[in-house]
Amino acid sequence: MPIRLQRGRKSAPKRLAVRDMRVDDVPKVFHLGEAIYNASDAPLLYRTWDPYEVALLYASETELSLVAAIGGEVVGFCLSTTIEKPNKPWRYGYVIWLAVDSGYRLRRVGRRLISETTRRMMRRGVRSILVDTPDDNRGAVAFFGKLGYQQRASQVWLWKDIEKPKSTRAMVDQGVASVRSGRSRLVRGG
Repeated sequence: MPIRLQRGRKSAPKRLAVRDMRVDDVPKVFHLGEAIYNASDAPLLYRTWDPYEVALLYASETELSLVAAIGGEVVGFCLSTTIEKPNKPWRYGYVIWLAVDSGYRLRRVGRRLISETTRRMMRRGVRSILVDTPDDNRGAVAFFGKLGYQQRASQVWLWKDIEKPKSTRAMVDQGVASVRSGRSRLVRGG
């Protein structure tokens, strides 16, 4: 049964529906994710969030690509997958992306998305669900903790910002691009 939500003081209660993502939701999901996974608040996630990620997950995991919508407005999403190891009896679920519009947080939207994702994963024979989040994202850690998730391991993500090559020769040496006759083309590095 859909729950009633109010956004702001002036809006009338509206019904929340958790449903399969549709192709016309892809840009909405991307833009919501872009607003949440931004360079200042989530620098690591910002680097990996792009429209191809959304489209690929939607195309490959249709049943596990969910949106929370109120009317025609997408207010949250959950993009997940399952992982099977060869010769292993367990199938794992992995929540790759979960986001809720800031105007709808603390209104059980994320909980509904995870609940439906869990139900669908159980139908697929999943026995354990993995979620990762930066350890300083206290809201996410607390949210998943309330849902029964436990921290099993600490993981460090490392990255290195590299400068643009200063010359065309440096680009070729790195196997990035070759500029000839005013046109760029991809080349293989050695």
